[in-house]
Amino acid sequence: MPTLRTMTPTDYDAVLALMQSTPGISLRDADARDATERYLARNPGLSFVAESEGRLIGCVMCGHDGRRGYLQHLLVLPDSRRQGIAQALVQRCLNELEHLGIHKCHLDVFKSNTGAARFWRGRGWQLRTDIDRYSFIPTGHENP
Repeated sequence: MPTLRTMTPTDYDAVLALMQSTPGISLRDADARDATERYLARNPGLSFVAESEGRLIGCVMCGHDGRRGYLQHLLVLPDSRRQGIAQALVQRCLNELEHLGIHKCHLDVFKSNTGAARFWRGRGWQLRTDIDRYSFIPTGHENP
């Protein structure tokens, strides 16, 4: 099993490369270095990376609003999948959220990402059909 550790701002370039090479992941302005650094500072100790032989092979970003947790960008390199790495990363996030008294966690999956949907359903996560998510994007910021 690879080593799991807390994600730091110095991991940004490796995490970005991982996101860029993973089908089904959409990069936005919100994934820029400064935005990622703000996210990690606002949610200390909640995002994690997986390393094997000095190489970053997986990551997950996690945050909360004080009541609910949110997972984003769970990624594992294709040649490292099916080894329990993604599940271990998710569990670390859920454990840390629980230590904060947060027992419910949400995530978003693009409707076109059937592999991710299958992954989450297979681990007991439930697709919500009772709500719709709305987003507001001010003019000039179409790629947040």
